[in-house]
Amino acid sequence: MQDFDAIVIGSGIGGLVAGSMLARYGERVLVCESHTIAGGAAHSFSRRGFHFDSGPSFYCGLTDPQSFNPLRQVFDVLEESIAAIAYDPLGHYHFPEGSLPIYADAKSYLDAVAKFAPQGAVELQQFQKNLLVLYEALRGIPALALRSDWQLIPVLLSRYSPALLKLLPLVGAIAGSAGSLMDRDVHDPWVRRLIDLECFLLSGLKAHGTIAPEIAFMIGERSRCAIEYPVGGSGAIVDALVRGLQRWGGKLRLGTSVEQILVESGKTTGVRLQNGEIIRAPIVISNATIWDTYTKLLRPEDLPESYRKSALSMPAVESFMHLHLGIKAEGLEGLTGHHVVVHDSKIDITVPGNTCMISIPTVWDTTLAPPGHHAVHAYTLEPYEGWEYGELYQQKKQERSQSLFQALEKIIPDLRSRIVLESIGTPLTHARFLRRYQGTYGPAIAAGKGTFPGPQTPVKGLYRVGDSTMPGIGVPAVAASGILCANTLVNSDVTAQFL
Repeated sequence: MQDFDAIVIGSGIGGLVAGSMLARYGERVLVCESHTIAGGAAHSFSRRGFHFDSGPSFYCGLTDPQSFNPLRQVFDVLEESIAAIAYDPLGHYHFPEGSLPIYADAKSYLDAVAKFAPQGAVELQQFQKNLLVLYEALRGIPALALRSDWQLIPVLLSRYSPALLKLLPLVGAIAGSAGSLMDRDVHDPWVRRLIDLECFLLSGLKAHGTIAPEIAFMIGERSRCAIEYPVGGSGAIVDALVRGLQRWGGKLRLGTSVEQILVESGKTTGVRLQNGEIIRAPIVISNATIWDTYTKLLRPEDLPESYRKSALSMPAVESFMHLHLGIKAEGLEGLTGHHVVVHDSKIDITVPGNTCMISIPTVWDTTLAPPGHHAVHAYTLEPYEGWEYGELYQQKKQERSQSLFQALEKIIPDLRSRIVLESIGTPLTHARFLRRYQGTYGPAIAAGKGTFPGPQTPVKGLYRVGDSTMPGIGVPAVAASGILCANTLVNSDVTAQFL
């Protein structure tokens, strides 16, 4: 007898969505998490009264019923909800030549861009107009309808044929890059750099490497739905998914490290834990990266050699340096919550340390820090290569984090005198605590240069979710991966009742 219908390895957003949705569909589900905290790259942690997000910091449409955000749709199915605080502007981009406020209102945003590039703002308006056509067409098919098997076709034809007709003329744009649309509409070099930056923030790649639907989703959600921050940070999202999992009978085991996915005669039969315990299930879903799944959780002989070699050759997004600070808030009453700092316009935005992302969520949610203080999270790309524990590790941490301190000083000039708590994370931190190959955030597959593999694998009963399966490194993409996987594992008649 099987212990469970499905076992999920890892409690990142993708794993929790897949597990909780399957539980909602009536399956017996176990989620195994090696860490003592659920959430994977989206978990929150606390130090001395400060509550920090470990990864995602920007959200749209978490509570807005008009939103196309897959995560909000999951909350509806699970009958769960979170509280969120709406705000505008969503933040500022700081370039050497000045700071640009990013407004949700399209006219206000274009007016701000026009101060830097008058003709570029006109071109940007056309670029956004074309992407909004794509966004409106895509939102006609909810993420909850998606699956990765033949049953998708009758679902689309029977329920969403008008939306399909809208999408037909846009097939080229759906498969193409944001850069192709940019080349057609935008010639101003400043605005082209702005579009590259926004694509980089979404996918880890510039416009020509980012598929058009990603940037269309961002622009559409930003201009059509509430920009908001979850009360309690990203941990509140994780908590809601865990509640949903458990509400519908699923189980979560923390501090439970899976050592091996068990495969017999080409089929999964369950998992073996690090402590030797064996748990049986005909379905295993890995929320680990593609590299960790295929090199650590499976034996080489469990996969066809050609498939394994091809999968492991997939390029990876570099890791990050993270800086978490607790600072004194006195005199910072006008502070806004999100900032992106580009140090040098002559250097490519993807060069580690040149583009720094900053989140100060206590601007909206004061409960995340002791009274009179702010919690700050700043991060920038950092290659894994060259990092090792040893006598020079602490010195290197200080050196490689200086670009983050310098970025923060553009926002808060006297930052260093305000610090009461400091924590620096490196690619080794990512690899160790998140159990992610080289601390990466996922594949770097450029638009037109390859496709993401989706949830299915050559091993019968083995599926995958997370940022190695869907384009993008954001929460909506990994949430969609969980939906796609869960829906594929049940009959379309089961999912139809929730559409």
